[in-house]
Amino acid sequence: MSLACQKDSYLRELKCVVKSCREASLKQVVNGKKAEVKGYEVVLSDTVLFPEGGGQPDDRGTINGIGVLSVVRRGLEAVHFVTSELKCGEEVHVQVDWSRRWDNMQQHSAQHLISALAISMYQFNTTAWNLGESTSFVELDTAEMTTEQMLALERSTNEKIQSNLKMFPRWIDDKESPEAKEIRCRGLPDDHEGSIRVVTIEDVDVNLCCGTHVSSLAHLQMVKLLGVEKGKKGKVNLVFIAGDRVLRYVAGCFEREKVFTAMLKGGPDDHVDLLQKIQNSLKVAQKNALTLLRESAMHECERLNGMSEPPAYHCLYKKEGDSEFMNIIANNVSNKNMLLFLSCGEERGAGLFLVSGDPGDVQLLGPKIAELLEGRGAGKQGRYQGKCNAIQQRNKVEELIRTHFNR
Repeated sequence: MSLACQKDSYLRELKCVVKSCREASLKQVVNGKKAEVKGYEVVLSDTVLFPEGGGQPDDRGTINGIGVLSVVRRGLEAVHFVTSELKCGEEVHVQVDWSRRWDNMQQHSAQHLISALAISMYQFNTTAWNLGESTSFVELDTAEMTTEQMLALERSTNEKIQSNLKMFPRWIDDKESPEAKEIRCRGLPDDHEGSIRVVTIEDVDVNLCCGTHVSSLAHLQMVKLLGVEKGKKGKVNLVFIAGDRVLRYVAGCFEREKVFTAMLKGGPDDHVDLLQKIQNSLKVAQKNALTLLRESAMHECERLNGMSEPPAYHCLYKKEGDSEFMNIIANNVSNKNMLLFLSCGEERGAGLFLVSGDPGDVQLLGPKIAELLEGRGAGKQGRYQGKCNAIQQRNKVEELIRTHFNR
């Protein structure tokens, strides 16, 4: 397959002829849910829209102003999915979504450069790569990559970019030729037909690839290696961004830096120290709050235990309470037959609840209370407790308990 977009990755539009158009459907994620879209599969005499391949996503664009939702390769043909029918034999105008294409070109070309230098510098072979929406990664066949190695690789990568080295494609007709077999490649698709495409980085790399690339490494602007993550068994993922993504990344960091400076009332150089002080203060405050919460629970127990005529049931809600708060009360109330309905959490949101007391009452009321609170729970030894989504329904629970004891 040799498409216009593969011959000239900078070509943004093209006039061509519709070879075929047939009804089809496409599964897509719409508003977070999988949906089946009805439309047409269109094959053109040529195209500037790249079909998915080589780890690079497919292009987006238009045919006569109609949005193309997908482009896939089938043998030697690129199949475009659109939602409107096109007539066979008619001439159409194809345009590519250039911002998406340019980003894909920069990230894919950067991957070639990073992979080539990782081999030459450390003998780390690339076994896979992923072009993500915000960051990408190269999977390297090594169990470890040190920070020093990563920084050296980043320096070398950007030095090659500054050298303005050329990057270009060419085609080899015989894939069984000695020249073809010597070229670095992770393997051709099983259904590959025709000549093979070779992408060269001047004085750096020669690699089989079907994707779109920059014509000069200078068009990458720069590469930033963000870090190394654990990959598949015995491998690491080297995370990177290139080109315009670096500019967006720096702009985002700067905006967050301004926000932190205003909130912390200190410059960027002091952010870490200021955050550490806040974290330390927060730990002390949380410890004090927990102590007060425990004391509050014990005071409630003392109040209930000190009653000359303890009630048959007692309901208590404490917004800032937690599971420990409720269990302290349930464990320390002396009258184990008293039905306790304890709850905590945001007034209009999710929370926790606990029911304790006479096993018969708990067994009967626990599941009903959970249902009223739109939650779920589990019972054991005179207790029923769990999580819920509607703490505000406490009044209905209290009515249920009141009815139970007044029947």
